[in-house]
Amino acid sequence: MLSAWGRFLRGIINVSIIKECVPLPDLSTSTFILPPDAQMSADQQQLTAQILAFTTAHLHDATSAVFVLTGDAGSGKSAALAHAFTQVQAAARSKAPGELVGTDNYLLVNHNEMLKVYKEVAAATSALRVKDFMKPTPFINGMRKRGHKADVVFIDEAHLLLSQSDPFNKFTGDNQLDGILQLARVVVLVFDPQQVVKLKSHWDPHMLQRHLRGHAVAEFNLDGQMRVQDAQVSEWINRLVQGRLTALPQPTEFELRVFADGQPLYDWVQARDRMFGLSRLIATSDFPFRVYTDQKWFVHAGSLTLPWDKINFTDRPWAGRPETVHEVGSIYTIQGFDLNYAGVILGPSVDYDAASDRIIVHPDSFEDTEAFRKHPGLPDPDAAKDAIILHTMNILLKRGRKGLGIYAVRPALWQRLLELSRR
Repeated sequence: MLSAWGRFLRGIINVSIIKECVPLPDLSTSTFILPPDAQMSADQQQLTAQILAFTTAHLHDATSAVFVLTGDAGSGKSAALAHAFTQVQAAARSKAPGELVGTDNYLLVNHNEMLKVYKEVAAATSALRVKDFMKPTPFINGMRKRGHKADVVFIDEAHLLLSQSDPFNKFTGDNQLDGILQLARVVVLVFDPQQVVKLKSHWDPHMLQRHLRGHAVAEFNLDGQMRVQDAQVSEWINRLVQGRLTALPQPTEFELRVFADGQPLYDWVQARDRMFGLSRLIATSDFPFRVYTDQKWFVHAGSLTLPWDKINFTDRPWAGRPETVHEVGSIYTIQGFDLNYAGVILGPSVDYDAASDRIIVHPDSFEDTEAFRKHPGLPDPDAAKDAIILHTMNILLKRGRKGLGIYAVRPALWQRLLELSRR
C-alpha cells in the first residue's frame, strides 16, 4: 500500500509537465511528511506559487535572491519545499519552452536521515534525480572546485547549516549560508530557530537578517500544525517548552499520556507500533554515548534500559527499520520526521522547580558534547545551551501525529506531570 508521503508526492507532480511516473517506493515507515489527507493545504499551494514566481523573477539578478520559509515543527515546511522543488525540476527538465528549462538546481539538507528519504523519492520520480539532493558541504566544495554556480538551491532545515568552520566535516569556511549564497542565483530556505540543536549551527532571526543584507528577500510563514493532530495538544507542548506547566488537555482524536516509569511507556510504544506502525521511543540527549565505536550505549529510564540508536549506514532511515522499535531514537535520527505515536523520555537535563511551578534545565546533565562545542562570538553561551535543551524537547514532543507518551526521569517533573494529567 502506498504511503501518505508517496501519495502526496504523486499528487503534487504537475502531470501536464510530466507524462510518466515510475511507481513510488513504499515510504510508510521512512517518511518525514505525512499530511492527513495527502493534499496540499491552501497556504502550501499559495506558497508554491510564490516560490515559483520569485524564482523566475530573480533568476538573472546580479546578486542572489533569497526566499525564506518559516514555521514551527510540524507545520508542513518540508512538504511545501519538496512540492516546490519538484515543480522547479519538472520545469527544468521539460521539453516545452519555459523560463526554467535547462537550469541547474539542487536541494540541500544537513541531516543524513532526511537526505536518505529525499533520495528514495528521487529514485522513483521522473522529475527528480538522486544527484539533485546533497549535503551542504559537498555542494559548496564541489561547486568551488568546478568554478560553477547553480541556478536555484533549496535548503531544508537551514537552521542546521554550520555557522563556523568544521574541519571534521571538511568545511573550512566561516559560514555555510554565505558559501551557498555565493554559489547560487536563487536560494529558497526553510528556517526555524526553535530547531537549532548545536552551538556550531547556532542561528537566530537577527543573525539570519545580517547574512541576508544586500540580497532581495521574500518571506512566508506557515503557521498551521500538520503533524500533531490536535490543536490543544500542540498549544500545551508550546507552553511546556516555554517552561509553563498546565493541565493536560483531554483530546478525543489524539492520545496524550504521562507515564510513571519508562517500561510501561516502552510497552505502550510497542503496542501502538503493532496496531498502527511508525511508533518509536525517543529521548533527550541526556544519556552517555559516543559515535564511531562498537560499544553499545544505553538509555536508562526508571526500570527500563534500552540501547541508543546507532550510526545508520543503511539506505533506510532509522524509523523505517523494524528493529529500531527496540532502540531509543535521538534528534539525530528523528528531527524532521513524522511518527504515528511518539514515546518521549525527558532525561536529567529537564527538571521541575516547585517554587515557580516551571520547567528548568540543567546543561551539566546534557550528554551531547558535540552540541555544546564552543562557538566563538556567542554573546551568551549559557543561554544558548539552555535554548538547545528546550529546542530538543520541542523537536521530540512534536513527532507524533496520533499520540504522545511522556516519561520524565526527574521524579519531581514526572510527579507534577502526573498530577496535571489527572485534572
